[in-house]
Amino acid sequence: MEKSLKNVLVVSFGFLLLFTAYGGLQNLQSSLHSEEGLGVVALGTLYGTVLLSSMLLPAVLIQRCGCKWTIAASMCGYVAFSLGNFYASWYTLIPTSVLLGLGAAPLWAAQCTYLTTMGNTHAEKAGKLGRDVVSQYFGIFFLIFQSSGVWGNLMSSLVFGQTPTQEAIPEERLTSCGASDCLVATAPTNSTQRPSQGLVYTLLGIYTGSGILAILLIAIFLEPIQDVQQKSQGEKKSPPFWSTLLSTFKLFRDKRLCLLTLLPLYSGLQQGFLSGEYTRSYTTCALGIQFVGYVMICFSATNSLCSALYGKISQYTGRIALYTLGAATQLSCLIALLLWRPHPGQLAVFFVFSSLWGMADAVWQTQNNALYGVLFDKNKEAAFANYRLWEALGFVIAFGYSTFLCVSVKLYILVGVLSVTMVAYGAVEYVESKSSIKPLSLAQTSQVEEEEIHTEM
Repeated sequence: MEKSLKNVLVVSFGFLLLFTAYGGLQNLQSSLHSEEGLGVVALGTLYGTVLLSSMLLPAVLIQRCGCKWTIAASMCGYVAFSLGNFYASWYTLIPTSVLLGLGAAPLWAAQCTYLTTMGNTHAEKAGKLGRDVVSQYFGIFFLIFQSSGVWGNLMSSLVFGQTPTQEAIPEERLTSCGASDCLVATAPTNSTQRPSQGLVYTLLGIYTGSGILAILLIAIFLEPIQDVQQKSQGEKKSPPFWSTLLSTFKLFRDKRLCLLTLLPLYSGLQQGFLSGEYTRSYTTCALGIQFVGYVMICFSATNSLCSALYGKISQYTGRIALYTLGAATQLSCLIALLLWRPHPGQLAVFFVFSSLWGMADAVWQTQNNALYGVLFDKNKEAAFANYRLWEALGFVIAFGYSTFLCVSVKLYILVGVLSVTMVAYGAVEYVESKSSIKPLSLAQTSQVEEEEIHTEM
């Protein structure tokens, strides 16, 4: 257990260091590089590349390099993106966005595969249920990982905090905030002034150093599990290259995966709404850009704590109860955001919404990954590649319609997608419950027959 836990912690802190840098930098793209929409185009390019990467690279890289070196190599793309921001232009940001996008899907697929394999291996040795240990490991991971949002936003808030105070936001502008925003909140104000170049370089230097430390941590301290995987497969011969490459698409023959694709799609959509619409149309519009970091810190802190809690209690409550909690919480938030008119006098409400959003997102992050790991244990690499593909598609759609749909329309879209997603998830759980009952009934039948034979004898 100590050895497994040590590796889980190494992966978790590696991702903490990496996404402390990337998460903070992603939130600043549209503000730092607003000329000709360079920041938004870079993010769109990034997630578009993630889509292509999810289809082609994860299974191949994990099969050839193993989880450890796939993680380490993929992290290099994130560091390249940080370096590209030092001299931001179309010739630096777009290519480094492509590099990051190519590495993102293999990075997450390798991380999910690693934790799932470690969890199942430990559960087998300890005589526990694999799904319980896997869920616990993902809970530990997301407890540490989600706190990256706290540190990344705190760094940017402290470094960029040396800016002039914002003027009071006029009442007439507040009427266009929240669900009423039809791209009015994007109008430039003094609160969106670009920080000095010296402060930008300071922050980018911190972020780049954090990414390099993440690579070193994984390369030096993480133990490879490729040998464990090979032994568990009985030393089978490696499949052909094209078979591995196409495994992502072949998995769609499984009807369960077809139904579950809405879970990662919705996860991407709701994360895109929070980082785009909620920060801009609610927080920045009513309070000013200087509050965005603090609101996101509240979200990340709640998400981190709830991730650990869900990972621990899932073995007692089951995943259905947690999915119900997450769906109910986020649906309540979506309806409330449709009705609420944000105002600076209601400062606490902005943090309440971000906290509730963090509670719900923790369900999607911990339980989605654990669910994919448990249901598709024999095809983990392809399953997690599919997961990242559909989550990336959710981000692409969210960023794609961000600039031409009213906030109220986006909220209605989220309500509709969430409702359909929960119905599809319920269908998968129903199918799983029926398939798990059948073997049990057959075993009971054979046991009864044996007892009858012994009685006759």
